[in-house]
Amino acid sequence: MSGRKETVLDLAKFVDKGVQVKLTGGRQVTGTLKGYDQLLNLVLDEAVEFVRDHDDPLKTTDQTRRLGLIVCRGTAVMLVSPTDGTEEIANPFGQPEAV
Repeated sequence: MSGRKETVLDLAKFVDKGVQVKLTGGRQVTGTLKGYDQLLNLVLDEAVEFVRDHDDPLKTTDQTRRLGLIVCRGTAVMLVSPTDGTEEIANPFGQPEAV
């Protein structure tokens, strides 16, 4: 066994591609992954943050805020997913709304 630490995620295939990042506290950011390290610190270019709802901070709205070049601290990163090939679907476990 080598003394080298290896990360579970292989983010090399996402470099220079669009990614969506969910952070602790409910923030959600999309952008182009430019770099990362073993602590999961991410560098995103052309980053856009989805503004959260004032009434429910865990929900995002359609409003966005352009951030440009940012660094996401690895301890705050909860999820990293590619933007290509993903789409949002309805919650199959959600309660039907009463009419």
